[in-house]
Amino acid sequence: MRQNITKLSAAVLMVSAITGAAHAGGFSRGTADTDIIYEDSTFAVRGGVLYVNPQKTFATVGGAAAHDSAYSDSYVVPSFAMKYRLSENFSCAATYTQPFGAASTYGVDAQTAEGINGAKSAGFDSNEFGATCALNYDVGKGQAYLLGGIYVEDFDYTEVTKLGKLNLKDQSTIGYRMGAAYTIPEYALRAQLMYRSQIDIDATGAFTRPGLNLPSTGVGSLPQSIELNVQSGVAPGWLVYGSVKWTDWSVLQTLDYNISGATPFSGDKHKYYNWKDGWTIQAGVGHAFSDDVSGTINLTWDKGVGTGADIMTDVWTLGTGGQFKVGPGTLKVGGAVSYITAGSKWTAQKATYNATSDGNWSYAVGASYLVKF
Repeated sequence: MRQNITKLSAAVLMVSAITGAAHAGGFSRGTADTDIIYEDSTFAVRGGVLYVNPQKTFATVGGAAAHDSAYSDSYVVPSFAMKYRLSENFSCAATYTQPFGAASTYGVDAQTAEGINGAKSAGFDSNEFGATCALNYDVGKGQAYLLGGIYVEDFDYTEVTKLGKLNLKDQSTIGYRMGAAYTIPEYALRAQLMYRSQIDIDATGAFTRPGLNLPSTGVGSLPQSIELNVQSGVAPGWLVYGSVKWTDWSVLQTLDYNISGATPFSGDKHKYYNWKDGWTIQAGVGHAFSDDVSGTINLTWDKGVGTGADIMTDVWTLGTGGQFKVGPGTLKVGGAVSYITAGSKWTAQKATYNATSDGNWSYAVGASYLVKF
């Protein structure tokens, strides 16, 4: 039972990550793979990739039926983690992922409604390079962990409008994470509480159009978060799990930027979000079919963070996946389908135009491969 349930625990963690990233609320995308610290080996390395295809469309724009295709662009989230156990009670992991991001391309209806400065496309990427260490010690039948580390995150924002192109970059900002956990491997029991700090953006760049290049600056914040994960074996080959995550999306009220120069394009600008805090709740069950094959299924609810400046509504996600022994390592695959509930935005709430959206769907598939010794 112990071998099966331990392998099942790893599969559950991977599929949970896919489901969360499929639509984790706000601008959330990937989560650093610090779970590799719990792998029972001296050395472990895991790489993975997630593809998400959201299908968010407008039902109406400016009070009239919309004809634009989906404005939300598909995206890929990479993940890499490497763990080394320095001693029986101390391990460290190096991680890479893209924690936040957004990408939208707008059709004629949306561009027309926004007016002379209507956005053709807008989005940003961020990369996180981190190092997290864990000190573990015996407590009762299990092990208690203290976790902590730092990460460096960048930010790259681009908006293309009818008037020109704005690009803002913050090359590196330092953040930290810290947490605690308790595990009893015999029963695949684990409870972990992890905190990730807020990132404040101080970006520079330029607004450009043919014959014009104006220096620009921008400031904003990406949120802190706290997540509780709990799992436990409940019968031979069976495991249940759940998580609750709070994300401080209310910190993102505006993205403020300034375009230098004495032209009609210059001056202080504000992109309004006015978001409220987000909550993500997940519950699932897993089963080990053999020593080499296990699977899981889960359901996730993400509370919408929008208040009317844009359309960011509740999302329900069903995820499933499995783990298989392949070659020298372990292959994990998973998929998820999300239902994005209907919503609307209004100029009275700082939106640039009125629009509504019916319920839409989002799809995600992902895979990772682990080698350890």
